[in-house]
Amino acid sequence: MSSKTVLIVDDELDMRIFLSTLLETAGYRSVTTRDGHDGVAKAQQNMPDLIVMDVMMPGEGGVQMYRKLKTDPELASIPVIMLSAVTRDCFFHYLNMLNAGLPVPIPQPSAYLEKPVAPERLLSVVKSILPPP
Repeated sequence: MSSKTVLIVDDELDMRIFLSTLLETAGYRSVTTRDGHDGVAKAQQNMPDLIVMDVMMPGEGGVQMYRKLKTDPELASIPVIMLSAVTRDCFFHYLNMLNAGLPVPIPQPSAYLEKPVAPERLLSVVKSILPPP
């Protein structure tokens, strides 16, 4: 039986290590990267079962990556958990502004969690979206 794969996209090395350790201990396989550009490429290469990603990253940030994921027919169905220090209200306001001029709105992420997040809370949300292997 193969493990479910979770792509982790965060520019902070300590956060990538924390998340991958937490998820691997729970039985998931993790793939990590540090920015939105590489995140889209890793998503295309690995076709993960779930993506956990930050909003604020250097270069191509989380919002741009999220938009690319949700407008790509091959990647659009992958659930995404946004995990960021950016407040939930701020992110959703920005998403609403992006959607204002689009004929087909970009959907909301499967979950939005603010940093710092308790490990138990994150695992609970991951398991609600992606049952353990």
